[in-house]
Amino acid sequence: MRKNIVAVVGRPNVGKSSLFNALAGKRISIVEDTPGVTRDRIYQDVDWLSHTFTLVDTGGIEPDTSDQILMQMRIQAELAIETADVILFLVDGRNGLVDADAQVADLLRRADKPVVLAVNKIDAYERDVANIYEFYELGLGDPHAISAANRQGLGDLMDEVVKHFPVKEENHGDEEEDDRIRVAVVGKPNVGKSSIINRLIGKDRLLVSDIAGTTRDAIDTEVHYGERDYVFIDTAGLRRKSKIKEQLERYMIVRSVAAVERAQVVVLVIDASEGVTEQDAKIAGLAHENGKAVIIAVNKWDLIEKDNKTVNTFTAKIRSTLSFMPYAEILFVSAETGQRLTKLYDLIDMVSENHAMRIATGVLNEVLTRALVMQQPPADRGKPLKIFYMTQVSVRPPTFVLFVNDRELAHFSYVRYIENQIREAFGFRGTPLKFIVREKEQ
Repeated sequence: MRKNIVAVVGRPNVGKSSLFNALAGKRISIVEDTPGVTRDRIYQDVDWLSHTFTLVDTGGIEPDTSDQILMQMRIQAELAIETADVILFLVDGRNGLVDADAQVADLLRRADKPVVLAVNKIDAYERDVANIYEFYELGLGDPHAISAANRQGLGDLMDEVVKHFPVKEENHGDEEEDDRIRVAVVGKPNVGKSSIINRLIGKDRLLVSDIAGTTRDAIDTEVHYGERDYVFIDTAGLRRKSKIKEQLERYMIVRSVAAVERAQVVVLVIDASEGVTEQDAKIAGLAHENGKAVIIAVNKWDLIEKDNKTVNTFTAKIRSTLSFMPYAEILFVSAETGQRLTKLYDLIDMVSENHAMRIATGVLNEVLTRALVMQQPPADRGKPLKIFYMTQVSVRPPTFVLFVNDRELAHFSYVRYIENQIREAFGFRGTPLKFIVREKEQ
């Protein structure tokens, strides 16, 4: 049974992200005094009493604006309202009722959804409670006084919200394990990450603009394609540290790091017109160090003049710059034309399966035995390395333990040789392999 959805809406800078973080119990939305900081919808599952629902933080609604970003924020908020079961309308009790609040209220009435009105920034109840009465003029029922920053009044507010749920969830302790493939889409600013996801899902779920850094938060988008379910995580574009001048940029990087950590597959988007860069290598290293399956999507391939050597030349440059991840799959795509984008689903399925592949110990040691015969283990001052056996101990990434007589003799180059033999036998395309060397008592 699907979870109910609660959308937090309101004009900019009334405290929506602060409320969202207070209800979610952790810092998810960016909280900053600059209006318009939350540009995309942010999703988070929240538990309240016997209910589990999805809370959606939206960009502030500016009813009358010609600003490109603010117009797209309004569209995003309207999309959130369309999908919501209950709308949590937040206003600013410190600044009082303004025309923009009335215009947002009109928008909500047309949506014909249950609306719970919350008046934020009522920090001292006895002193500030009188500030809520003017909001009765909105005609949306009783306003609820809260302070998101101080976490006051949130319990009564949530009690009111869950009353409006049209469906009572059935919470089972033995819920099925989530089998969706979580895919983090990462890369430098303005390489087309959001455009790729929008093409894949067939709607403008994410803001697309030629302004670098438009996507400031990591956004989860659920997609059903073929017979599989996916969660695409669009991340803020990572910039060089020298370019991080605002505190806001630091939040973006932390968000991107967290997105990679909770993903199974990472799609690194590279701008074909710029080529693979040092910054691309740093972002790729983030995925590699976290042991994630990796696909390199070379976007804007339609802009490149090509001959019969172009693909091979570009591939060689990627392999050279990203030499630490020779296992990564490479796909040349165009978000503008849709070229080869559907193949991305097949690659995601493949690398995800390889990331979770488990090899029986007996079969694994047959490959090891052949490898030892083809190339003898190294020796140091007459003492040879002996590898007794190996076993796989975990997946995501596939992790193997080599039991040896002396760890000091297990040089990196020979462990890499064994890795190559395993890859030749079992594939493991798109995923790193991890090796642990342990001494076995004789």
